[in-house]
Amino acid sequence: MSEPQFSAPMETVRKRKLEATQRLLGDTIGMDEDQWRAPSLLPGWTRAHVAVHLARGADALARIVRAAQQGRSEALYPDPKARFNDLERGIERTGLDLQIDLDTSAGELNGILDSVTDWSLPVMIGPNRASIAQVPMARLRELVVHHIDLACGFTVDDIDPVPARWLLQWYVSMGPTTGPRLAIESDSGVSARLGDQGEERRVTGNDAHLWGWLTGRSGPEGLTGADDLRMPLL
Repeated sequence: MSEPQFSAPMETVRKRKLEATQRLLGDTIGMDEDQWRAPSLLPGWTRAHVAVHLARGADALARIVRAAQQGRSEALYPDPKARFNDLERGIERTGLDLQIDLDTSAGELNGILDSVTDWSLPVMIGPNRASIAQVPMARLRELVVHHIDLACGFTVDDIDPVPARWLLQWYVSMGPTTGPRLAIESDSGVSARLGDQGEERRVTGNDAHLWGWLTGRSGPEGLTGADDLRMPLL
């Protein structure tokens, strides 16, 4: 697959990543134990599952950046069984421990990124070839999508216009090859053709609502052409 693309200066993306981190931590700090054990928007996952996933995601990104700096290539998640075990062990912790884990892992990733001198070094982000320069955006995407999944009041309507455009660019640059055939166009000018099934439908709207709809985090409300089509969670 090709490297995901979006247009933004590195320092701006990193600033937005930090802002997204603090906003998420600000929402989770007030959760009590019952709220951590309550369902998230992801089927079968509690909010604790989402928090552990986010923390281990930060660790994984830090690890592949560190490996790239040492001239090695590592998979983001090389051992699916270990990943599952880490998740199940992690959700047994208290809400305070989950909050500390979220904060600490995010800080460690930021520290690793501070040490980068060559942003062109290659990494693999999932199945996609990328460079370290794409890691801050990959993390920003995870923060935003899983902040929504926490079901704590943050929705696509709370995404600022600038990162909303980046998120949509990131999504369409990876070009999903299956699913409904779509021609999307955002108010800011992001356009793409996606999918391979059925008659093509043209869907328009703002960046945040298009991205939220395409990733299954929001419905067709606020879009033109989406009608009653709901997309799966991605």
